[in-house]
Amino acid sequence: MDSVADFLASRADGHLVSWSDQEELMRRFGRTCAQAEAEILDAGFLPNRYRRNQRMLTTAQQRDLFRSTVAVVGCGGLGGYVIEELARLGVGRIVAIDADVFLEDNLNRQLLSTPSCLGENKAQAAARRIREIHPGVTVRAVEERLSAANAAALLTGADVAVDAVDSVAVRLELADAGGALKIPVVHGAIAGWYGHVATVRPGDDTIRRIYSRWTRGAGAESELGNPAFTPAVIASLQVAEVCKLLLGLPTLRQHELLCVNLLDMQCEKVLLA
Repeated sequence: MDSVADFLASRADGHLVSWSDQEELMRRFGRTCAQAEAEILDAGFLPNRYRRNQRMLTTAQQRDLFRSTVAVVGCGGLGGYVIEELARLGVGRIVAIDADVFLEDNLNRQLLSTPSCLGENKAQAAARRIREIHPGVTVRAVEERLSAANAAALLTGADVAVDAVDSVAVRLELADAGGALKIPVVHGAIAGWYGHVATVRPGDDTIRRIYSRWTRGAGAESELGNPAFTPAVIASLQVAEVCKLLLGLPTLRQHELLCVNLLDMQCEKVLLA
């Protein structure tokens, strides 16, 4: 039997490996989809699904993304988009964390929500969705609410964590856990036409600065609403920040908040005092 390297050299179109050839590699050499994709990238080839990434990412960067682990806390409005975009981008391991189930009022905006999955846990729905669109990505579904008590167990091993929750208290706990574990956190929040994004590095108090006036209760989204388009925009900005963090590229600076106003189509960077 030929080696995997010989197989890839004989089948690749230049340096691109088609999905059918990846499936054949899996059958012939007894590899899982994730194992096959890792071997393709390690050998310097590129699965054809990533061909459109090439103008912005090298094959080596694509390999680095596939070797990465991202924890997404919250799998609803922001988190559903974040998880799907991370998988399509090529991040190899995702930890999807959410204790909630889908309700009818999630159907207006949450990518993973459909009438058939009402009552289903959001993290489990995320894992099922990613198996359908990219079986090479490993998703661990965690049906828990992140807290100070379980944060270390849930986040250990992650290279980056994404804040996609709708609770200020949980955001603060996530930021504290990220600092303790030395894991950067990409924060996002939405309310009506508006949203913001920040990258929080270990030891950074950006989240506490953002919510310095918060004492208790829900955030602004409870008053301004949650449309379909705002989470899609903010989640995409979060995924861009995650990608840059994983690849060592420039991101938002410390205490810098990117504020998005979709009503007036304006974006502004604000330095938090």
